[in-house]
Amino acid sequence: MKEIALYIEKWLSDYCREAGLKGFVVGVSGGIDSAVTSTLCARTGLDVILLNMPIYQAPEQISLASAHIDRLVESFGNVRGETIDLTPVFQQMEKSLPSKIQDALTMANTRSRLRMVTLYAQATHHRMLVAGTGNRVEDFGVGFYTKYGDGGVDISPIADLMKTEVFAMGRYLGIHEDILNAPPTDGLWEDGRTDESQIGATYPELEWAMCFEEAPKDMSLLSIPQQKVLAIYRKFNRMNRHKMEPIPVCKIPDDLRLNE
Repeated sequence: MKEIALYIEKWLSDYCREAGLKGFVVGVSGGIDSAVTSTLCARTGLDVILLNMPIYQAPEQISLASAHIDRLVESFGNVRGETIDLTPVFQQMEKSLPSKIQDALTMANTRSRLRMVTLYAQATHHRMLVAGTGNRVEDFGVGFYTKYGDGGVDISPIADLMKTEVFAMGRYLGIHEDILNAPPTDGLWEDGRTDESQIGATYPELEWAMCFEEAPKDMSLLSIPQQKVLAIYRKFNRMNRHKMEPIPVCKIPDDLRLNE
């Protein structure tokens, strides 16, 4: 993982300098993806702001995020951290939005989008880039992120790494065992529900399905559990395809323009 880490760090540095900006803002959730992303950003030597942004979040996730930020601040002189409790802002939104649209998923995604607004407020003021924390199977496989929430970023340094590769990178970077051993979660639910419980498959299983789709084989050779995983992957990929593709543009035919 050493060479990959160095490659990503150089890519980050080059992109930031070419953009004429000062560094990176990263939202830290207490999970492996944000831990790896924030550490890689810190290792560039450029300025880094790490934000812990709890909203009705499980206490253990808040603690993991805070501890990770503290470790990076202590280890890197270019890093500073801040906790911004967005719960009061979210509560105001709950009061303002019609109750009939406040289903669980809508409000979970609203939390993510509120964090995105906060990240960009910091990034704009400090002339920085918002670094995304999505991995390949989440971003381009099952689309397991919030559109214009945690998916609203400037750059995605680990989006070509599978989740298992992110864990390997985390071990190489010395990410704390508490984070390495924590079950992956999106941090959008008070009950701390895991990604696996929401999706219905593990990340290694989803990675297998993603690789299968990229180089399809004979379906008859698949076991029943494999067929089930593939069906789950295809359902999420189809349902979330709109997140992974450019915004559709209604292209006006030339003959219609000529008739105007």
